[in-house]
Amino acid sequence: MPAQPTTTLPTITVPALPPQAIETLKRIRSGGPFAYSQDGAVFQNRERVLPSHPQGWYHEYTVKKPGESDRGPWRLVTGQDGAVFWTSDHYASFEEVVQP
Repeated sequence: MPAQPTTTLPTITVPALPPQAIETLKRIRSGGPFAYSQDGAVFQNRERVLPSHPQGWYHEYTVKKPGESDRGPWRLVTGQDGAVFWTSDHYASFEEVVQP
């Protein structure tokens, strides 16, 4: 994950993420384990909020939101270039995660 943003999206630093997202980020970096079979799946970018890239560029991971009985709306999406994106509203908007 870059120290400087790679997009024009708003940014968020790792320490500003919810603790559950920081834990998921650690799991992504270590290769798992993940709680859901969808974790690591190709993110389609159907909403076109993230920059356009070829199919398979992005992968998504669930961040368990306290109080949710299902996967909930929180996700981290990674790009092949090492960029990481956070959404707290199930892909309606994203922030690029940067190192402080």
